[in-house]
Amino acid sequence: MRGLSGKVLLLTIIFVMLGEVLIFLPSIANFRIQWLKGRIAQAEIAALAAEAAPDQILSSDLRSEILMGAGVLVVSLEKGESRKLALRSDTDFMIDASFDLRSTMWYEAVTDAFGAMWAGESRVISVMDMPPNMSGDLIEIALYEEPLRAAMFRYAINILLLSIFLSLLVAGMIFAALNWVLVKPMQRLTRNMVEFGRNPEDFSRIIKPGAGRDEIGIAERELHDMQTELATMLQQKNHLAALGLAVSKVSHDLRNMLTSAQLISDRLSDVEDPTVKRFAPKLISSLDRAIEFLSQTLKFGRAQELPPQRELLELRELADEVIETAVVKTSGRIRIFNRVKPGVVVDADREHLIRVLTNLKRNAVQALEFLQGERPDAPDGVITLDARREGSVAVIEVRDNGPGIPAQVRERLFQAFQSSARQGGTGLGLAIAAELVRAHGGDIAVQSSSDAGTCFVITIPDQVRQLRPGRSGERKVSLKA
Repeated sequence: MRGLSGKVLLLTIIFVMLGEVLIFLPSIANFRIQWLKGRIAQAEIAALAAEAAPDQILSSDLRSEILMGAGVLVVSLEKGESRKLALRSDTDFMIDASFDLRSTMWYEAVTDAFGAMWAGESRVISVMDMPPNMSGDLIEIALYEEPLRAAMFRYAINILLLSIFLSLLVAGMIFAALNWVLVKPMQRLTRNMVEFGRNPEDFSRIIKPGAGRDEIGIAERELHDMQTELATMLQQKNHLAALGLAVSKVSHDLRNMLTSAQLISDRLSDVEDPTVKRFAPKLISSLDRAIEFLSQTLKFGRAQELPPQRELLELRELADEVIETAVVKTSGRIRIFNRVKPGVVVDADREHLIRVLTNLKRNAVQALEFLQGERPDAPDGVITLDARREGSVAVIEVRDNGPGIPAQVRERLFQAFQSSARQGGTGLGLAIAAELVRAHGGDIAVQSSSDAGTCFVITIPDQVRQLRPGRSGERKVSLKA
């Protein structure tokens, strides 16, 4: 009874009983009126019988029998302007209430009916109405109300028993229909959600939706989609957790290797070769960034990015640094151009922005090399870095003339392990780039992608700075005229 089935059954019984109560009110009022009209009809017949007697004289016993048979105390008829007392009982009585059935409204009839049932003591009432046999213009009778009251209680009890029977019958039918159409499907959904919650990674626990087009069918299909997405996501999270553990182990050893490489690279600054002098600082800087990143990975157990340490950077110089690092490992058939004009600045974290541009550049290089490997007659690859200012926002563009991004990959381009379009890719580069850009309050998106190439656009708004950081005095000064 505490479940949905019991609540549906209980509510159905309550509503059916309420409907029966609403039907009972006019029904009991109509029963009283018809009962009184029956007494009036009998009284009219008794009055006509009295008029038909010889010389219209009746013995006391006969008059009493006629009045008793009609169930009244007094009968009077009105014809035209004359009013005649047709029959009268020898019993003395006083009229307690009078009712005119010719002009009774429905709400008055209901009120009079309940007044008759709960009058408490036997009353003598007077009732007026049109004679049913048209023996006059008006007939008025007086009678005891107790027989009417007893008949109304019997009628009410019969209606109550019938209402209980009908409410149980109708409630049972409605409950069976609702249980079949609504409750059972809801119980099935509930059981499935409970079972799925115990092991959400088990694909066999995912609900199998029916073919229904109603709300239950829609709910089943939506639940199926949500459970499938959740199970897939949980499996992916487990894979990421396992990968994080593996990365932590690898990072520990790799950090030691990079530290040794850093110690060796420090000695390169003593070499007088111009090429070594040129690349040694960049090599040392790259090793420092790699060691710091691995340290943070080991510290947090995963690649948790630190908040950006923003500063105003010259984009052309930063683009040159990214390009010089990239050309060392780039094919000779790929050219990288720095189109950033001098003086264009960006308010960003230097290391974060270098990583973003490096990931975009690496993806472009990989796409071009893949295209040239598949099609040796393909034109030489071109990668262009450009930037401009639009008010307080720095806009950076990275273009290439590669094969474009497939449509099925474009929808999940910035999701980890989901955006790799080439065999062997991890799908992490763009996810990391998007995370770093959004940490600056900016955005990264694909402006265009087709057979003619791809263009990524990065927007980074300037940080809101306090122009007057000094504190004002707190003492209040009163100005006097």
